[in-house]
Amino acid sequence: MMEKTRVLVLYYSMYGHIEALAQEVAAGAAEVEGVEVVIKRVPELIPEEQARQIGIKLDQKAPVATVEELPEYDAIIVGTPTRFGNMAAQMRNFWDQTGPLWLQGALIGKVGSAFTATATQHAGHESTILSIHTTLLHHGMIIVGVPTNCVELTQIDEVAGGSPYGAGVITGGDGSRMPSEIERRIARVQGRHVAQIARQLKVGRLQAQAA
Repeated sequence: MMEKTRVLVLYYSMYGHIEALAQEVAAGAAEVEGVEVVIKRVPELIPEEQARQIGIKLDQKAPVATVEELPEYDAIIVGTPTRFGNMAAQMRNFWDQTGPLWLQGALIGKVGSAFTATATQHAGHESTILSIHTTLLHHGMIIVGVPTNCVELTQIDEVAGGSPYGAGVITGGDGSRMPSEIERRIARVQGRHVAQIARQLKVGRLQAQAA
């Protein structure tokens, strides 16, 4: 029963908002005993010269993930900014390469979750997360969101991202707004909740195998 439960926080971040939220998600997951957390990002598709011209954050320290390593994890928490109500092309491209894993059923029974960032309150927070859920469901994964006992979900004192579907950050039209403390707390709750469920599932399977 000492075998670690491995959680991957897999993200794409253009200007650093999702990167910041990914760190909070990972921090929440790391609070769960017996859980090992890894943060990785998907490859950038925009040529470096063009990326520098438009201000893309190129100094992100998380290593780049490979499709082949996904089966090594018990839970995968996906973070991406919205693109017209869907995941960003960089994240879409990564998951579009997982066909061989789908054929093998390599991700069946693993826990999946998602978080996002949008410029405004109504710019696709929920539809983006649901677009990720659709992909994860096709892989046979178990979808987990933010539990409704997360009190920050019901606050109305300030504008904030986040819903039962997953954590989120509202960046502002110019991208100047980084995650607020409320948004960070929701992300930590999500990470912890996903890790707890993944741990319970793993321990249950190990117990069944040992019986």
